[in-house]
Amino acid sequence: MESSLAMNTLLFLGVAIIMVPLARKFGLSSVIGYILGGIIIGPYVLRLTGKDVNDIMHASEFGVIMLLFLVGLELEPRKFWEMRKKIMGLGLTQMLLTISLLFLVFITAGWRIDKAIAIAMCFALSSTAIVLQTLQEKNNFKTLAGEASFSTLLFQDIAVIPILAILPIIANYKASHHDNEIQIIIQKLPEWLQAGTVILGVAVLILLGRYVFVPFLRYVSKSGMTELLTASSLFLVIGVSELMAAIGLSPALGAFLAGVMLANSEFRHELEAQINPFKGLLLAVFFVSVGSTINFNIIQQDPVFIFSTVFAVLIVKFVVLYAIGKFFKIDTPQSLFYAFALSQVGEFAFVLINYASDLYLLTPELNAQMMAVTAITMCITPILLIINDRFITPKFIREIPDKENDFNILDNDISQKKIIIVGFGHFGSTVGRLLKANKISATVLDRDSDRVKLLRSYGFKVYYGDATRIPTLRAAGIEDAEILVLCLDDRNDNKFIADLVREHYPKVKIFVRAKNRIDAYEYLNTGIENIYRETLGTAVDMAVDVLHETGMRKYAARRLGQRFMAIDKDSVRRLAKAKDNDDEILLFTTKEILQREEELLAYDNLNFDNRNWEGSSSVDEENEDESET
Repeated sequence: MESSLAMNTLLFLGVAIIMVPLARKFGLSSVIGYILGGIIIGPYVLRLTGKDVNDIMHASEFGVIMLLFLVGLELEPRKFWEMRKKIMGLGLTQMLLTISLLFLVFITAGWRIDKAIAIAMCFALSSTAIVLQTLQEKNNFKTLAGEASFSTLLFQDIAVIPILAILPIIANYKASHHDNEIQIIIQKLPEWLQAGTVILGVAVLILLGRYVFVPFLRYVSKSGMTELLTASSLFLVIGVSELMAAIGLSPALGAFLAGVMLANSEFRHELEAQINPFKGLLLAVFFVSVGSTINFNIIQQDPVFIFSTVFAVLIVKFVVLYAIGKFFKIDTPQSLFYAFALSQVGEFAFVLINYASDLYLLTPELNAQMMAVTAITMCITPILLIINDRFITPKFIREIPDKENDFNILDNDISQKKIIIVGFGHFGSTVGRLLKANKISATVLDRDSDRVKLLRSYGFKVYYGDATRIPTLRAAGIEDAEILVLCLDDRNDNKFIADLVREHYPKVKIFVRAKNRIDAYEYLNTGIENIYRETLGTAVDMAVDVLHETGMRKYAARRLGQRFMAIDKDSVRRLAKAKDNDDEILLFTTKEILQREEELLAYDNLNFDNRNWEGSSSVDEENEDESET
């Protein structure tokens, strides 16, 4: 059945909507639902797809690119640098061992040397899309296996570059200008310089991230139009991917590095909220297209060869990955998950196998067979992970105490409650400053890009974002949050967010700023007990109660609050003397307010860093006790 690209896309989305809930109902991975749906509508079952299936797959590969961009946003440059040993150790070891063993298997099977090396390099890669989707669904990113998987995948994405450079050397083939467009610049360099394009690409992205991306997003955010931020997000991801492809780098790797460059920016959560829906949609189409492109005619012609190759690849990769996990002192349950998760062949193999065919390393028939092997391993992996989760891992977990279980989250400070503050004006900043002064971190969302930039310069964890949108709240971590502090100037927005969170995340404890008594009545009637009518005193009261909620003794929190008020009043008096008297009766512009706020923040930092509050004199304590009385 011939159909247009739009009709194929409609079919892919439709089958995803039907099959994924069905797969989840039976406790299966969403990836299985997508791939099964693709097989059903593909040219070998219902034959509903037309000749544009490959076009859809190429377009949907942007889902993989966006997934890596979002992963990069979650990984700060400092942590990325700290992971360099893991990336090189795990990734390089896995690639070298897998290529060597697969090469020996293929040579033993009677393949030519050049063909065996080419296929071994292609099959050494794993599926970034499947593994990261699985880690996301199982919330395993911060486990030992999750970090090992991510490090290995990242190295594999880097390894695509030298593989692209090595394949023409193996084939003894001189590329012409008509060849693969992915190597536009790489082919013009000497062979010994081609690997250096990775350094070039990273350098370009660092410069772009610092001097172009963030200023560009600040400029767009000032328009106040959400749709422009959406367009800007897509523009950045697609633009970086195309730029990396032009200089010979993996587009997915480029997108990941761009995400890392923006991980410390104030737009991190807003970018995540804007791109996440597109990522999920395109990944769904990608997985469906994988299922629809499995060539069952090729499998029928020689099923023994196809499935023996599949079996050999899965066994070799599993053994290598499990051995590496044990060598790097990852416990057995985690090593098993790591080995099962990365045992398949990755989506980049589709590109590399076609490229090897263009170089006449593979015949058209072998090309189709290797494509089928790649797709089958991708289909089998989710099933292997289910077997591991349900039958293998539970046996090991029962043998060790929970406190030693490696599937626990790796965060060192897991006792601190996750706090989100929405709005950081004069009210919200009082709460945030007192929390920061006591070394309690909170994620802050604000819609004033100038204020966000200022606060970040003083070490606050502040992000630009519209908290009235569920995707933004989710990106800020509302699913794991225990405390939400609402301090927006707009009472309607505070009310809307409070209702939204109570509906979707009822376990989150809400602290809300009220403009007046009427606001307080409304919040009380909706079941919100922690209400603070706006004055300096009530803002500090809110902060004191938040400190108490995090585990601090009530008396200690109250003392800190009183001292904070004393500092705040003193700082206002000191700073007011430096201004003309008329300043107090003038309406501040936004710039003047930010300047005054900067002075207050600088004063806070100086006083809280240099004064030992716990070592106060007994006279001070007696005075405080009297004032409390």
